[in-house]
Amino acid sequence: MDRYYPPNARDFAPDVDFEALAAQDPVWVPPEPQLRTISANRRDFIKGVIASGAAVSAVSYSMGGATPAHAQGAAAPERMISININGRTRRVDVLPNETLAMTLRYKLGLTGTKLGCDRGECGACTVLIDNVTHYSCTTLTHTLRGRQVTTVEGLESADGKLHKVQQAFVDELAPQCGFCTPGQIMSAVGLLAANPKPTRDEARHAMSGNLCRCGAYDHYLNAVMRAATEA
Repeated sequence: MDRYYPPNARDFAPDVDFEALAAQDPVWVPPEPQLRTISANRRDFIKGVIASGAAVSAVSYSMGGATPAHAQGAAAPERMISININGRTRRVDVLPNETLAMTLRYKLGLTGTKLGCDRGECGACTVLIDNVTHYSCTTLTHTLRGRQVTTVEGLESADGKLHKVQQAFVDELAPQCGFCTPGQIMSAVGLLAANPKPTRDEARHAMSGNLCRCGAYDHYLNAVMRAATEA
């Protein structure tokens, strides 16, 4: 490394030995970096993770134990509820965010209610709640305490006789693939409960919330009008 001398230094101090002065100020050399040696292996790492998780769980448990009982009870609604479905009271364990469609199909085994879009657009999951049509995929089960739910399984009479709407659908050969048929039937039942003698346009409007992949809309309308004449 070259030594630095002030500009024109010898002009002002010709007798100064700048070489000797520079030799007294050696160039600074940084020390060698000290590298750490890591001796931990995979087994030790996993043990450390488990130990830290156990510590966090212990803290959470101890803090939760200090929470008043009424505060813990208020954190979540009661999961075991009673629902009147098809005239029968059913006791079921329901999650806070569980929809009626999920409860019917996977908790109670009522698979006649179909899951199509799962966002309230296709109508395949239509059921009656207090004789009014609802999409069960957008209805929380916890909201149904004290209300009556009717699914397509509940339309048949005790002696096995089909509901007049079901029989009309059979007689008119309304379904094709049949996936949307339960929702179509429930919408038709809800319509005739509110308006026993609808016009075809009124029936078309009432059934417009049910989509049919096969395009059998006229067949379904024929069945609805047939059921209305047999009322």
